[in-house]
Amino acid sequence: MSIAKQILDLSEKYRDYTAENLSKLVKIYSLSMQEGDVAAELVRQMEEAGFDEVWTDPLGNVIGRIGNGKKVLAIDGHIDTVDLGNREDWDLEPLSGLIKDGYVHGRGTVDQKGGVAAFVTAGRIIKELGLDNDITLYCTGTIMEEDCDGLCWKYMVEENKIKPDYVIITEPTNTNIYRGHRGRMEIHAHFYGLSSHGSAPERGKNAIYMAARAALDIEKLNEDGLKDDDFLGKGSITLSEFVSNSPSLCAVSDYARIHCDRRLTVGETKESSVKEIEEIVKGMKAKVEVLHYEVESYTGLTYGMEKYYPTWAISESEEIVQTGA
Repeated sequence: MSIAKQILDLSEKYRDYTAENLSKLVKIYSLSMQEGDVAAELVRQMEEAGFDEVWTDPLGNVIGRIGNGKKVLAIDGHIDTVDLGNREDWDLEPLSGLIKDGYVHGRGTVDQKGGVAAFVTAGRIIKELGLDNDITLYCTGTIMEEDCDGLCWKYMVEENKIKPDYVIITEPTNTNIYRGHRGRMEIHAHFYGLSSHGSAPERGKNAIYMAARAALDIEKLNEDGLKDDDFLGKGSITLSEFVSNSPSLCAVSDYARIHCDRRLTVGETKESSVKEIEEIVKGMKAKVEVLHYEVESYTGLTYGMEKYYPTWAISESEEIVQTGA
């Protein structure tokens, strides 16, 4: 029997095992910076599956190792989720982990605990079939991805010194092979006005109006101001937050801030994206900046990075793409 057929047979054999593991993960509330309990459950699952070594790094990422070969492969899935949202929008308890009609239901089943449960089963199958002789496999349950996409792997590479030859990201792709992704960055534009009494607005400089005009011009960038790529598609930008301040609700606003979520395609950079906004606010008393993220993880370690995640694309001819295909 071929190795592929043996793997497929064991995958089917462990179908319920995988679903039960996923259900256990889903039942644990695990926002960014609150992943301690789900991390402990993942450690238990990896140890039960027979991983050679399982540990939690100082930031809080869970790492399971199988094998000790020269070729290093990582399979990654983040264990934090976004919040539950409006409970009235749910047809069932979002943390139920209900297994029904061939699916596991609840927050995080797809993004991204399903991938985590799958790599636990993959590790068990690899050990059972003795496929770990030529590789070092790291399965990583990473944290704070929802808040800061790249922070967990920045720590993995720079502090843990884990530098895989290949990485499989278990974000949902409808079982297709994805070999690239648009980049992302978060930008703040600050606007500084001059307050005056609300009965005499002509004496002030309203920061809300400044920010509103800029916001409408930023929206127009989506029409024809951003690059397009045949593979990854077009860059995009949207405003996700508008904040203002005033000495009084009876006064002209002297400060406003907009938060831009910028998605980057091939040929777009951090510098070019900042310049686009700077051109829009030219002539205003304004400042444009890329956000910096620095928080304390559930372990108590403070770590941070700039919120810029470059575009990436792998050639279709690359070994890992062809092997996966």
